[in-house]
Amino acid sequence: MARVPAPAPPRHRREALPWHAPKATLDEPDAPARVRAVIEDPSYREADRDLDFLQSADNRGARLQLDYLKAESALQRHGVRDTIVVFGSTRIPEPAAAARQLAALQRQAAHSPDDAGLQRRLATAHRLVDKSRHYEVARDFGRLAASTPDPVSGQRLVVMTGGGPGIMEAANRGAHDAGQPSIGLNIALPHEQYPNPYVTPGLCFQFHYFAMRKLHFLLRARALVAFPGGFGTFDELFETLTLVQTRKIEPVPIVLVGQAYWRRAFDIDFLIDEGTIDPEDRELFWYAETAQEIWDDIAQWYRQSGRSPTGGAGASPD
Repeated sequence: MARVPAPAPPRHRREALPWHAPKATLDEPDAPARVRAVIEDPSYREADRDLDFLQSADNRGARLQLDYLKAESALQRHGVRDTIVVFGSTRIPEPAAAARQLAALQRQAAHSPDDAGLQRRLATAHRLVDKSRHYEVARDFGRLAASTPDPVSGQRLVVMTGGGPGIMEAANRGAHDAGQPSIGLNIALPHEQYPNPYVTPGLCFQFHYFAMRKLHFLLRARALVAFPGGFGTFDELFETLTLVQTRKIEPVPIVLVGQAYWRRAFDIDFLIDEGTIDPEDRELFWYAETAQEIWDDIAQWYRQSGRSPTGGAGASPD
């Protein structure tokens, strides 16, 4: 016998261990049925394969960790370090789609001129046609932001959106037009949904928890650009404003696109006059109208701050 034996096979033995086969029926006729009952019970599943266990209330902490880690691992693997986040309404379509929707409602209204509900929808459709110009601005901005390298570092920002339709689609589409990757952060909802077709495969993630989605929106954010939107846009905008106001994160450029919309939807002067915020909080954001204006203003903000948008640590909430 050799003094040093050959290494054992990594997976298989020459002689099977006792538990390789169930107890013999010669010793216990009911053994197969009993073993089957044990194996088929959910308690026998490996923990990471037991969906009922993973979805239990006791494992919420583990699910939060996984919700964070899956996207984080992929973003690191793709080398994503600096992003520019674009928010806006899912209900603002591209101009051609807005025009089709308006034409369809006009045909319906012609046959039902006394239908008050239809007339309200028609008025809204007219306003959406007007706002659809923001789709093109968001698309132009996505292209500009994704394709323009930082003059200091030479690195590019990666466009990040919620991955849905409307304004988010437009920003992802602009990056796609430029041949550059972009990111979409979807959220699991109780109804069917699809990501927009312009997000880069491998960079679209579906989160269970809004909290983890919000964290990833800001973790690499070097600017926030908010187009006209509803509850979701307001949620992300005001959360970012609060984090900057309290200096929980380092200040980042916050641009509201479409001054006419935002001044009516969000009366900052009223809040200052009422004493619920300080006058200096008015300086946390500004308005812009065109893609080039947004991009130039963000660049100017960074020049004034003495920082680079791709120079390392940015918002990064802990």
